[in-house]
Amino acid sequence: MFFETLKIAIRSLYSNKMRTFLSMLGIIIGVAAVIAIISIASGSRAQVTSSISEMGSNLITISPGFRRGRFGRFGSSAENIFTMELAEAIIAYCPSVKNIAPNSQSSGYFMYGNSNYMGTLVGTTVEYLEINNYKTAQGKFFSSYDLEEATDVIVLGSELAEKLYGGENPLGSRLTFYYNNQRLVFRVIGVMEEKSLGITGNLNNSAYIPITYYLNTIGNGRHVDSFIAQANSSTEASQAVAQIDYLLSKYAASTEDYRLMSQDALLETINQITATMTLMLGGIAGISLLVGGIGIMNIMLVSVTERTREIGIRKALGAKRKHILSQFVVEAMTLSSIGGIIGILVGYGIASGIARLGGWPLVFSVPTVLLAFGFSLGVGLFFGIYPAHKASRLDPVQALSYE
Repeated sequence: MFFETLKIAIRSLYSNKMRTFLSMLGIIIGVAAVIAIISIASGSRAQVTSSISEMGSNLITISPGFRRGRFGRFGSSAENIFTMELAEAIIAYCPSVKNIAPNSQSSGYFMYGNSNYMGTLVGTTVEYLEINNYKTAQGKFFSSYDLEEATDVIVLGSELAEKLYGGENPLGSRLTFYYNNQRLVFRVIGVMEEKSLGITGNLNNSAYIPITYYLNTIGNGRHVDSFIAQANSSTEASQAVAQIDYLLSKYAASTEDYRLMSQDALLETINQITATMTLMLGGIAGISLLVGGIGIMNIMLVSVTERTREIGIRKALGAKRKHILSQFVVEAMTLSSIGGIIGILVGYGIASGIARLGGWPLVFSVPTVLLAFGFSLGVGLFFGIYPAHKASRLDPVQALSYE
């Protein structure tokens, strides 16, 4: 009986092709929108997560806070506690911290031959590489010896090397950095690989020197600008933040004197935002499914009116109410299921095209597809019950006499 009922439903829908297509259009648009929105959101979230993960492993940034101004005085940055000794204390007393690198930086002009380019000079330590998951493309990074002796060596970011040297090999050349009416000359020993923009800024437009040389020439010999730390693992990142926070509270006058930001906290915030946006947009797209369901109910009511005599004949030949009910319910669900399948294909095509244009991976979730298809079936069932119930209750005598 089911396959016979399904055959009748398909034949009835096929006999009014344009009306059937227009009835399915709401379901098609709704399912396609849900599939496309969730796939696009998941793909972009995967891209952002991958980019942040490439910045480094379990990053924690530690920077000075800003004190509030009082009694007519302007607020200032709290940098007094940021010293090399503080970095050593964090490693010694924070067991969840694996590495820490102090940073001090200045913007100025790098000059080589007839070329000059504005960039950032960064003073740091060798731990900077592991924390940022950063590697050299040519030459080498400075060593512990260079830190101890405060040598005048420099390592260039990929963009900086390209702008100043073009295709020329920079290794061994002398590079001048002009800052605050000072001219500092360095010997280039390496070029870093290209790195995506991350939590620590644009690394490609920077050059790196030993922090000891930086403090002796540009800095004040003691205070650094900030630290970047690395937790032992992602599971210990929150513990590392808590330990650093506790230690800094002992050094600082107040919690306003420092700021902590964890890579994991950033990822969690991004995931929460994208999940909320996906839910909101998916809900808006789901409204079109309800609109499509209303269209299905409307067309089924029209179909009941048009086939009143057919219903009367079937009842006169012995069809029961459940047979008439199932006939129109199956027809409504067939309409919605075909629309759901077409919507899935259209949604996949839209998601695939936008992912290709956006340059992020295509994430096509099977549970999402099943949920959207199941929802379209549910819409067909819900909005098909009333017309089917109305058809099943028709009096056969009145139905046969219907003109």
